[in-house]
Amino acid sequence: MTAPTRRVSARLAAIAPSATLAVDSKAKALKAAGRPVIGFGAGEPDFPTPAAIVDAAVAAAKDPKNHRYTPAAGLPELKQAIAAKTLRDSGYEIDPASVIVTNGGKQAVFQAFAAIIDPGDEVLLPAPYWTTYPEAITLAGGTAVEVFAGVDQGYLVTVDQLEAARTDATKAILFCSPSNPTGAVYSPEQTKAIGEWALEHGIWVITDEIYEHLTYDGAEFTPMLRAVPELADQTIVLNGVAKTYAMTGWRVGWMVAPADVIKAASNFQSHLTSNVANVSQRAAIAALEGGLEDVHLMRKAFDRRRAVMVEMLREIDGVVCPTPTGAFYAYPSVEGLIGKTIRGRAIGSSADLAAIILEEAEVAVVPGEAFGPSGFLRLSYALGDDDLVEGVGRIQRLLAEAK
Repeated sequence: MTAPTRRVSARLAAIAPSATLAVDSKAKALKAAGRPVIGFGAGEPDFPTPAAIVDAAVAAAKDPKNHRYTPAAGLPELKQAIAAKTLRDSGYEIDPASVIVTNGGKQAVFQAFAAIIDPGDEVLLPAPYWTTYPEAITLAGGTAVEVFAGVDQGYLVTVDQLEAARTDATKAILFCSPSNPTGAVYSPEQTKAIGEWALEHGIWVITDEIYEHLTYDGAEFTPMLRAVPELADQTIVLNGVAKTYAMTGWRVGWMVAPADVIKAASNFQSHLTSNVANVSQRAAIAALEGGLEDVHLMRKAFDRRRAVMVEMLREIDGVVCPTPTGAFYAYPSVEGLIGKTIRGRAIGSSADLAAIILEEAEVAVVPGEAFGPSGFLRLSYALGDDDLVEGVGRIQRLLAEAK
């Protein structure tokens, strides 16, 4: 009998690493080696977690009740806090039993697809999209169907585009507003139109609302289930504390879904990870119950940095940068630079350009290939003001040499 020759499963071998984490890791490695690298790659606030949340975690760590297993689907107190937060921030009621607490938003994303997608199912994926979505869809056995909206549309897909991509195999749509990577925010009218289209065709909506509190210029975050309440039986809401409360390292996310989906995801999580770390869950309770004052201060800083970054990027020939109205990313088109050269190096794609910027200007950005079509860069403005100006300034000076 011949032994199998494949050492790593085809399923996992097909997964690409997270491009955003890879860029951030490379930037940190270069910095540790003494290079003055400035990183625009990571999608995380540069602020410390608010002190009251940290204090709650310290107290929780000292309490023996948090030293043991707790329910796999989450602490009842946290699920209740999530329900109260949903009513406060999104304007509709949910049953705490419809919540499962996950190890960060990424686990919520994966479990959402794992719960409803079978082999052969298609998921409509508006592009540009967060780099993890297509990998999670593929792992669940589904097929991601990209629906691209470019600069001319403000990176916002239309119902007509979605309808053109819909087939008999379409099971779900991933909806993310405010958007990572583009910072685009769908209006209340656009959100409602997409929700009503999904309702009409019996399509699941997986709505990622983790950037809900980070909007600017009067843009309004619209919860999908407030826009179309009738969608409740075919919608999964994804969220977490990471972006709002500067808690990316605490790893607390959640999903809200119909009872059958929650039961399936809870069973899965009971085998996969058991409960989220109790200290992190206690910290999340403090975050959700503590109000949004710290969030507003962070948003004010992000807003200031956003304005500076967009203005500086627009000064570069060949770069077109729509104004992001949500999250903390700018997503400029660099299509005007494709085909040119810098310091003897050809720019054949945005991946080429990102490599040139890192090696020649010591600035880390994420190329558009991580989020869909080539021709774009993602820059996070969740970093200090001085580093932001210095980093974009280096890009300006380098790209001025393009010919």
